[in-house]
Amino acid sequence: MNSSIVRQNFLDFFRNKGHEVVPSAAMVVKNDPTLMFTNAGMNQFKDIFLDNAPVKFKRIANTQKCLRVSGKHNDLEEVGHDGYHHTMFEMLGNWSFGDYFKQEAIQWAWEFLTDVMKIDKERIYVTIFEGDQSEGLDRDLEAYNYWNKLIDENRILPGNKKDNFWEMGDSGPCGPCSEIHVDIRPDVERKALDGKMLVNKGNPRVIEIWNLVFIQYNRRVSGELELLKNKHVDTGMGFERLCMVLQNKSSNYDTDIFQPIIQEIASLTRIDYGKSENTDVAMRVVADHLRAVAFAIADGQLPSNAKAGYVIRRILRRAVRYNYTFLEQNKPVIYKLMPALLSTMGEAFPELKSQWQLIEKVIYEEEQAFLHTLETGDKRLKESINTLKNEKKNALSGKIAFELYDTYGFPLDLTELILKENNLAVNRQEFDQAMTEQRNRSKSAAAVESADWVMVRPDGSQGEFVGYDRLHAEVRICRFRKLKTKDKQFFHLVLDQTPFYAESGGQVGDTGYLDDGEEKIRITNTFKEHGLIIHVAEKLPQDVSQVFEAVVSGKARRETANNHTATHLLHHALREVLGKHVEQKGSLVNADYLRFDFLHYQKMTEDEITAVEILVNQKIREGIERKELRETSMEEAREMGAMALFGEKYRDRVRVIQFGDSVELCGGTHVDSTSQIGLFKILSESSIAAGVRRIEAITGGKAEAWYRNLEKKMNSVEQLLNSPQDVKKAVETLIEEKSSLQKQVERYAREATHALKEDLLKKVHKAGDYNLISAVLENTIGDPGIIRDVAYQLRGEVGDLFLVIGAVVGDKPHLAVMIHDNLIRDKKLHAGEIIKTAAREMEGGGGGQAFFATAGGKNAAKLEKAVGKAVEMFRKAVEEE
Repeated sequence: MNSSIVRQNFLDFFRNKGHEVVPSAAMVVKNDPTLMFTNAGMNQFKDIFLDNAPVKFKRIANTQKCLRVSGKHNDLEEVGHDGYHHTMFEMLGNWSFGDYFKQEAIQWAWEFLTDVMKIDKERIYVTIFEGDQSEGLDRDLEAYNYWNKLIDENRILPGNKKDNFWEMGDSGPCGPCSEIHVDIRPDVERKALDGKMLVNKGNPRVIEIWNLVFIQYNRRVSGELELLKNKHVDTGMGFERLCMVLQNKSSNYDTDIFQPIIQEIASLTRIDYGKSENTDVAMRVVADHLRAVAFAIADGQLPSNAKAGYVIRRILRRAVRYNYTFLEQNKPVIYKLMPALLSTMGEAFPELKSQWQLIEKVIYEEEQAFLHTLETGDKRLKESINTLKNEKKNALSGKIAFELYDTYGFPLDLTELILKENNLAVNRQEFDQAMTEQRNRSKSAAAVESADWVMVRPDGSQGEFVGYDRLHAEVRICRFRKLKTKDKQFFHLVLDQTPFYAESGGQVGDTGYLDDGEEKIRITNTFKEHGLIIHVAEKLPQDVSQVFEAVVSGKARRETANNHTATHLLHHALREVLGKHVEQKGSLVNADYLRFDFLHYQKMTEDEITAVEILVNQKIREGIERKELRETSMEEAREMGAMALFGEKYRDRVRVIQFGDSVELCGGTHVDSTSQIGLFKILSESSIAAGVRRIEAITGGKAEAWYRNLEKKMNSVEQLLNSPQDVKKAVETLIEEKSSLQKQVERYAREATHALKEDLLKKVHKAGDYNLISAVLENTIGDPGIIRDVAYQLRGEVGDLFLVIGAVVGDKPHLAVMIHDNLIRDKKLHAGEIIKTAAREMEGGGGGQAFFATAGGKNAAKLEKAVGKAVEMFRKAVEEE
């Protein structure tokens, strides 16, 4: 059964059981400060589990794209080395929100696996929670009894809290779970050893494929468990593992999900899959990481050096590293695998098809850039290996191994493999310590202690946003919690309603204050978390039960609205000037400026930038009134031509903002009329990734200030040029004159260098078998580079030379020493050491290499003494036998 049919059978089965089949959420998480990536199917339903969002469908099923590469769920280092770990994977899931519970979840899971998928019942084992006395939790007899109606009790196994009690995090919804495992070993092995002995023991052929989680508790920050008002079911089944079982394979990578990609890798590299463990691991790594990176880019996350972008870059670089080392590919090749990926997943996930050109281009440029880094890293490792051999040591410093990992993208296992080929090892203890220190630094920087929510108005509505129409409102606090970082304390407040806009869609959160007539509580930020609008307060009101006036900072909101509307006008203008291929790829909107990232494959010309500016300012002057549909259907919005962004999560009812021909889905705040923006000015246009450009711009008063500053600069230039009629021509004339004078200066410098060299050649005299030139120049030198050039020329023309030159550069003494290789070898002279000693005579210091070194000083009167000291050290070395 091919993978596409498996996926469809699952969705159809649960659709027939009354489940609403919903699309996968984006793999890259936005508007959730607790997550960078979707790492489980339940992530998009967290707000429902936390009782912060209403239940629209009591029964839901879907296939969710997930990524596990950081934090608690981190499978990155295992990927490729076995047959079942992945970074990106699909999780098939069905959910019940306060509807059915254990009986139906267990019955339907069994029915789907054994009746629909025809998996041999004798190969299935299940686990149930064994209980935990320390938590006061009993054995999950309810789940046991339901399973016992379907499967022999010998294949119902007890599981501990680690394996069979699921928790969202340190606090929050949780509950016992029941895992379903399948034994895919050959019959001979099954007869020799009962599969139940291998469940949860890491055996790659007795594997968990489905986890049924029964969410019935909430864990408080204190650790205490409390029963939830509504019980939920959250199940997750590994799609890749299910296909492995159904297709009778021993590895996920042998299924039709991965094989088209792996066979394409084999074709491009001319290396057969299955011939060598090292090359097989490399092909599995590349195939897996391609999927992770492609889906991340399709969801709007480009590789970068920060946060989620850094994780994606690290995944891609790991793939490039394996490709380079084991598949011997020193040119970009991973980008060529996109057609193979589209053939396996393009139908189920249309975002891949619509974004494939961008994905391909980004991967190509990332590959090309990192291959240069790898060459440098390879050189660094080879130098370290040679040093170890010369020093007769057998272990590479863990600090160097960590540098290779952190700076050059060398996974530790690859470094160890290369060292092993040279009969060397790595100091794992040092490496682990460096890794731990880095993680601790990151944790320490981001560590926030959070207390439980304190409910003030448990039955009150929580967080209706009223700020589209007004900047102040009468509010009450519904709940609050205290937070601590290393150096400060603050509070999160949830209000019954709020005029404060919560950070979303690129627009920053509002600031302002709460006022009860007695005190003002400053609000420093507003953001969303698990469906709640969180207001960050510097302190807690003395009486949280009071009625408050919530007041938004009007100036900041107005200027932010100017910039947000300007991004819409800019987006429309870019599509008019550059073409309809332009798509928004990100934005930042605050009171100071706007930043807009968009799809375009080449640098904009000055004419194009000017044309965009003219068009945006034209729309501003037209004073176009805002048309707003606050609650409309997605279908109606699309009929209006509203543009939606990939990776953004939209509700069934959406908000449409229209300014003339510009129509976009948007939840942000905007001006009533474009005339309020006043003026628009582009400050910069640059590249941030392959095929993605960034424009930064300002509006209103800040744009006016920019032009006033420009006018001041122009007036200053005109005054300096004595107010010429044609300023541009006057500047061009100055540039031409400067260029001419520069050429004269360079000619004079060459002549001075030649004259100095000829003068010094006359001062060569013998010191034993060697030549000595020592001199203190009479004239002040403007450029010490002249001395350096002369020294190098003399070293090439005079054999066995020791040269020391003193000169005054500006008003400071300058010393240079040049030594021939023979003197370095035979007399163990070192220019850097000599100059350090000699420079002390003129109250200075310096250094350099064995053959050339320079120094500066404070006392020009003692320059001759410094030269004499260098000569003295030379003579002493020469005279010694």
